[in-house]
Amino acid sequence: AGSGFNWLGWGAGYADIVKENKLFEHYYQELKIVPEGEFEQFMEAMREPLPATIRITGYKSHAKEILHTLKEKYFKEIQDLEVDGQKIEAPQALSWYPDELAWHTNMSRKILRKSPLLEKFHQAIPPNLLHILVILDMCAAPGSKTAQLIEMLHADMDVPFPEGFVIANDVDNKRCYLLVHQAKRLNSPCIMVVNHDASCMPRLLVEQNGKKDILFYDRVLCDVPCSGDGTMRKNIDVWKKWTTSNSLHLHGLQLRIAVRGVEQLAVGGRMVYSTCSLNPVEDEAVIASLLEKSEGALELVDASADLPGLKYMPGITSWKLMTKEGQWYSDWSEVPTSRHTQIRPTMFPPTDQEKLLSMKLERCMRILPHHQNTGGFFVAVLVKKAPMPWNRRQPKSCGDVFSEVTNHASPSGNPMDESGFGGCQEMLSVFAIHPGHCGHDLPCSSPPPSKKMKLFGFKEDPFVFLTEDDPVFPPIQAFYDLSPDFPKLNVLTRTHEGKKRHLYMVSKELRNVLLNNSERMKVINTGVKVWSRNNDGEQFGCAFRLAQEGIYTLYPYIRARVINISVEDVKILLTEENPFLSRLGDDAHAQAKKLEMGSIVLRYQPDPNDPSAPQCPIELCGWRGKTSIRAFVPRNERLHYLRMVGVEVFRDKQGKKEGGAAATQEGNTEGQEEPGQEAPCFQPELVPTA
Repeated sequence: AGSGFNWLGWGAGYADIVKENKLFEHYYQELKIVPEGEFEQFMEAMREPLPATIRITGYKSHAKEILHTLKEKYFKEIQDLEVDGQKIEAPQALSWYPDELAWHTNMSRKILRKSPLLEKFHQAIPPNLLHILVILDMCAAPGSKTAQLIEMLHADMDVPFPEGFVIANDVDNKRCYLLVHQAKRLNSPCIMVVNHDASCMPRLLVEQNGKKDILFYDRVLCDVPCSGDGTMRKNIDVWKKWTTSNSLHLHGLQLRIAVRGVEQLAVGGRMVYSTCSLNPVEDEAVIASLLEKSEGALELVDASADLPGLKYMPGITSWKLMTKEGQWYSDWSEVPTSRHTQIRPTMFPPTDQEKLLSMKLERCMRILPHHQNTGGFFVAVLVKKAPMPWNRRQPKSCGDVFSEVTNHASPSGNPMDESGFGGCQEMLSVFAIHPGHCGHDLPCSSPPPSKKMKLFGFKEDPFVFLTEDDPVFPPIQAFYDLSPDFPKLNVLTRTHEGKKRHLYMVSKELRNVLLNNSERMKVINTGVKVWSRNNDGEQFGCAFRLAQEGIYTLYPYIRARVINISVEDVKILLTEENPFLSRLGDDAHAQAKKLEMGSIVLRYQPDPNDPSAPQCPIELCGWRGKTSIRAFVPRNERLHYLRMVGVEVFRDKQGKKEGGAAATQEGNTEGQEEPGQEAPCFQPELVPTA
């Protein structure tokens, strides 16, 4: 569920903005990040609209079905198109992206609007450099990279609770909800969205063998806030706003976030540091400073083999700084005292040439727009070989989800508090960073804020786990005949009082995190909804109906209320609002007649003898009425499944264009589809495509 296709690519906009910035050109010509003789090509590419790129989203088996549809139908249709005199070339698979799940085109977003065959996409290199275990995404919003991490986690759709999880963080509360929105499309019980300043991300505790230990992450994605000058092709306003001051102002924050990232990384773990900036002040300078102060604890690794076919420039080892007035500085010693608050020593390359060579900064990767018709990007992969020098002990390996650690210490040897705030000021001084504040309205060296202060302005409902003997379980257990291994303890609700309206599930690892950190973190959202209260169902034996977003998590435990359906049944259920039972095929009709009224699972199983039909299972939530049957599937997912079974949706009766499947960014709300209420009209004009 939640798979589909998205377009990456933003066409020209802001017609009044001139794509010219002399300071930008002068700066990057001097830095020589572009190979000799290619600067004009580089600038020409920067001025061109970014071409659209397709990434097929969602879990593997569904994504493969979408890919098949794209290759057999859409790609063939668009290759003969001509828009505004421009011939549309057939999309080509990105050689470095796994399983042909990303494709590039010669079309800009502007052209796509004139021939809207497909919608939008967001490309991300960093997740492909991370191999899923326990992951922290430090600056996650708006969420496309987080979504890729979740997809990788759920590569096998038959495993409802894969090992590992993703904690996605963002400092901006509103952006966190955008992150929730993206993550919800993937319906995973293994994602948690939290709201913290990444530079002072609190340490989390977990219970292991009867004792509490600090949680360290096997993987950290550190996609830091940046000046974004690599995005000029899509963010046109960067042309007029760009100045070298932007990078100088961001360097300190980027370094603090990166430091906090490696502190939370398990020994043996891997951190990917990335920016959408081409500026070495935000790129190599941060990596060099991390490596220098780690005293050998970190190693920059060559990750090019993980992205075969990706063209990139190696990291540079020499750079200088320029002020917005055009003044150049090659070394910290040249910087006048009056500028010491804006320019820091960590912004320059290390002066010790032997140390600089040992860092192997050439292992960093800088993607230039003109090499593969992309945006600009920087990425570096760091492996933690030993505890950081200001930490006394950290986990010995990243094999366990819950790594053992004791006596976490600051650079001076003073024990850190449980949330990792103690000694923070000393750590920052080691990195020549002004300590300031952590974003919690308290100095960095202070203990963790009280719950009252921490939760100021934070109004999320509580996460309340159900007990094994909760009275809500017996009727659910009996109605759906849940298997004995159903993990009751993983079920939670969002209220302490009154009737439970929705029931959610998380993995056992996230349950551990939630139970042991209610005072430490601001959780915006976690878990996947599996049941919703429906009072009409009480008369049939169960007051909770199945929720579509959690069906792939729940289905492996359900042994009753399942109707096996055909491809034709799927089409009927998703295009007719309330069809009579007799509209189903003979087999499905016979099964439905044997069931009492109430919530059901409608399951399509692939037929290997019919290659034209989807070759992956489809599970839909539905309701067996007195004489009719209906699917409770949100509109976006209906569109997705219809495409999978070969039905094209063009327009509804209101004349609105209906995009494909998960291409739209609307939420998967189900509230208006409760039995007994008026359901939204869904009567699209349909044209069979297979």
